[in-house]
Amino acid sequence: MTVTVRYTCPHCDAVTSVERAPDLADRSVTMAAQPGWEYAEPDDDDLESADGIAFICGEDGPVTDLEGEPIESCGRPFYLNFVRYERGVELEPDPPTYGGPRFDFDA
Repeated sequence: MTVTVRYTCPHCDAVTSVERAPDLADRSVTMAAQPGWEYAEPDDDDLESADGIAFICGEDGPVTDLEGEPIESCGRPFYLNFVRYERGVELEPDPPTYGGPRFDFDA
């Protein structure tokens, strides 16, 4: 089973969508990749084995504003970071991420 999840570009506030498993735990959306983390492309079949998803605003599908109206994208990269564990302990990103993830699930 997959769900459509929407993420907001932290550069321009454009919203992009991705189909993914509902049980992946999101930590944050950042402008920079976390050092040493492995990122999948939004259309990869095995998102579960990655540390997150690397997006290019507007290149990974159409973008909208928060109300769903089509808008221009900025074309800049941004990154969804999943929660990571090592030996059952949640790892903190380095550098730390601030604030919560900017995403929502389509009902």
